[in-house]
Amino acid sequence: MPYGYHGKILHVNLTTGEFRVDEHDEAFYRKYGGGSALGMYYLLNETSAGVDPLGPENVLALCLSVLTGTAISGQSRMTAVARSPLTGAIGDSQTGGYWPAELKFAGFDGVIVTGRSPKPVYLWIQDGEYELRDASHLWGMITGDAEASIRDELGDDKIEVLQIGPAGEKGVRFAAIMNMSNRANGRTGMGAVMGSKNLKAIAVRGKNRPEVADKSALNELAKWGVSSLPDSGIVGLAKYGTAETTGVNHTMGTLPTFNYNSGVFEDWEAIDGTTMYDTILRGAAEGKQDRQGRDTCYACTVRCKRVVEITDGPYKIDPHYGGPEYETTSTFGNYCGINDLAAIAAANQICNQYGMDTISCGATISWAYEAWAEGKLTAEDTDGLDLSWGNAESMVKLTEKIARREGFGNTLAEGSQRASGIVGRGTEEYLITSKGQEAPAHMPQVKKSLALIYAVNPYGADHQSSEHDPAVGGDWEDNIERMGMIGVTESVPEEALDEEKVRYTLATEWMYSAMDSLNLCQFVYGPAWQLYGPDEMVQTVRAVTGWDDVTMDELQIIGERRLNMLRAFNSREGLDRSSDTLPRKFFKNALKGGVSDGYKLDQDEFEAALTSYYSQSGWDVETGMPSRAKLEELGLGWVADQLHA
Repeated sequence: MPYGYHGKILHVNLTTGEFRVDEHDEAFYRKYGGGSALGMYYLLNETSAGVDPLGPENVLALCLSVLTGTAISGQSRMTAVARSPLTGAIGDSQTGGYWPAELKFAGFDGVIVTGRSPKPVYLWIQDGEYELRDASHLWGMITGDAEASIRDELGDDKIEVLQIGPAGEKGVRFAAIMNMSNRANGRTGMGAVMGSKNLKAIAVRGKNRPEVADKSALNELAKWGVSSLPDSGIVGLAKYGTAETTGVNHTMGTLPTFNYNSGVFEDWEAIDGTTMYDTILRGAAEGKQDRQGRDTCYACTVRCKRVVEITDGPYKIDPHYGGPEYETTSTFGNYCGINDLAAIAAANQICNQYGMDTISCGATISWAYEAWAEGKLTAEDTDGLDLSWGNAESMVKLTEKIARREGFGNTLAEGSQRASGIVGRGTEEYLITSKGQEAPAHMPQVKKSLALIYAVNPYGADHQSSEHDPAVGGDWEDNIERMGMIGVTESVPEEALDEEKVRYTLATEWMYSAMDSLNLCQFVYGPAWQLYGPDEMVQTVRAVTGWDDVTMDELQIIGERRLNMLRAFNSREGLDRSSDTLPRKFFKNALKGGVSDGYKLDQDEFEAALTSYYSQSGWDVETGMPSRAKLEELGLGWVADQLHA
């Protein structure tokens, strides 16, 4: 009997309207776990090299894991994978909320989408049944309106809706897939892929909760999480949200400001999570923000999701669209020199209404702001908008222009790397992209391991693919026990980028990769400051699945297997070591101001770390390609046959 999963993957061909249900056995789920690795199984098997990311041949896989929908914090997540229209490499993006758990209750562990519908449609799944329905009347609607319309049409306000907004319909290259109108599969343009298929939404409802092997053990783990939260490393995150880290990053000199030209922002307090909590979090005026302004995902005790509301002033914010995370306050805030929290909340709302990744959107705008500051853009280029540092009004207007692909927004909707190619004039010098994806708000000039991760990560610069340097540096004494469980036994100086730092980076990358296949929230589970550590992660898998002999080593191998599958996809698309690069400005331009003044990356040190990373991974050091021996060791001989034919 399967525990934690149904063993059923729904496959829909939108071109023909045909369905099939793939059934997999326990060995399959134990090998891949679910999530990202499960999705990669389908992409590598069902796509040919060179497919157009916005063509019907691109496969979009939306996958749950063996843990999704169980009664414990941090499990209601879904991973979307497809070839990315932003980067041309593999696209991979996670989301939370209630939709992942509800899809599991509806009877499936994932949905694989192929082809392109001749007209807009949405997929309706309920208790093992499924059908395509016309969505012509929904096309063009913002997310909140489409969600309400679908629920009304189907007669159930408990239905969970995964959808794209107008940005996905129009092919904005960093368009997101949204659920609850405020949870996003944000990175790598998965919303544009969904839009290219004329698939507006997937609505789900179900009562078919999977069986759990040991309910008592799972309940004890869940209760432990509730009781341990007040003394955990995430108690501040629970109250103040991810933006509570704004001040910490400013103090460390790793708060990207003026498009990554500085690591400090003097006005950081105006956009910090504590300021958000005290001012615009819903219920703040009545002191009720803990009840009204903090949302959560299915069965999660942490409640870190922000809900903001503004009724006065130039920016009216509807709480239905949530509130900004740290990456959002940074990209629309300090990246652009903006200290207006209401304007940042407005940009966040536009992104959630139209379905866009806030990181790429805000960072693309900050690229334009620097190009303006350097005289490379004029009002003639920008539809008359003044893009001076700190201009909040122009930032909000430009966000909406991007969402609608209007005027200069149509250029920026291509992402900053393609936009620089369109504009020219030397504007490539202001890019902060890796593999064409804009860098998030943690600076590799200071957090050295991120220099490596931003470059080698298969889907571009990402801050949630490994643990950061403080965990093995200044915070080492707090993390010794947990780190030892994943093979990290010694502290490494935070400023180092040597062989030991590479070993630490790879070990945590495998763990994070395993979490993206088990679809676990990286704020709830992790090797350092998170609520649950590696031991509780193993216990959770055992309690849910009944795999009583599973170990952390086995879960690390799931993570390593998934990483090799992602890398193999890229190798198949012609990406190699030459693609594992960082922006020139990270090496060329020293940071200005604060404790990181004068910091920049060293090219020789970076290249040595790359070589060490490939060697420790069992990959070819010249090409960065996974070796046949490594793939076969991981049970991926079928992938090796594709890659080394």
